[in-house]
Amino acid sequence: MSEIALQLENVTRHFKQAGETLEVLRGANLTLKRGEVVALVGPSGSGKTTLLQITGLLDKPTSGQVVLAGKPVDSGSDKLRTARRLQDLGFVYQFHHLLPEFSAVENVILPQMIKGVTKQAAHGKAEELLTALGLGHRLTHRPSQLSGGEQQRVAIARALANDPAVVLADEPTGNLDPHKADEVFDLFLRIAKERNVAALIATHNMELAGRMDRIVRMQDGILA
Repeated sequence: MSEIALQLENVTRHFKQAGETLEVLRGANLTLKRGEVVALVGPSGSGKTTLLQITGLLDKPTSGQVVLAGKPVDSGSDKLRTARRLQDLGFVYQFHHLLPEFSAVENVILPQMIKGVTKQAAHGKAEELLTALGLGHRLTHRPSQLSGGEQQRVAIARALANDPAVVLADEPTGNLDPHKADEVFDLFLRIAKERNVAALIATHNMELAGRMDRIVRMQDGILA
């Protein structure tokens, strides 16, 4: 297993707008090791969201390369890119996007079954993750029966369920009050380290950013 979870190699992203070329990313380079939690900061419009979309294989770079878990991601079919997302990536958003008709444990079981894990094995893994995140007593509760912090912990468990190389998070605590944000972030940080998962977390919260392993800054499409 490669100790390098993610590499961005001179990644650019250009868009055509009103007949002109808009350069959103201008040669982004980044390496994340397994177990490393990195803050991505920068002003609105600096290119953070585009960087996360390309890293998450939701968009393709104009040039450059994304390497996940030691394997390059080419500009192949959507089916192949979807398979790589399922295998190598986990996602946590500001709003949890849980499926409301399913319980906490079912929300964590589903991505595993899509990957091909048996229901029994998926249930065991889901219960293990949710218990580690302090939700062992809330397994059968639906999202509407959980607090905001509890819902986000379910989202974290779901992101980790398939043992990804990298978890991408976009303002994962931005919708929580400061106390709950600290609590959820601490749990996420601990479990990412325990499971040797790399994480790239976009945030405007500089206090949280300062608790991560390092900070990378996006400014005018350039990472520093």
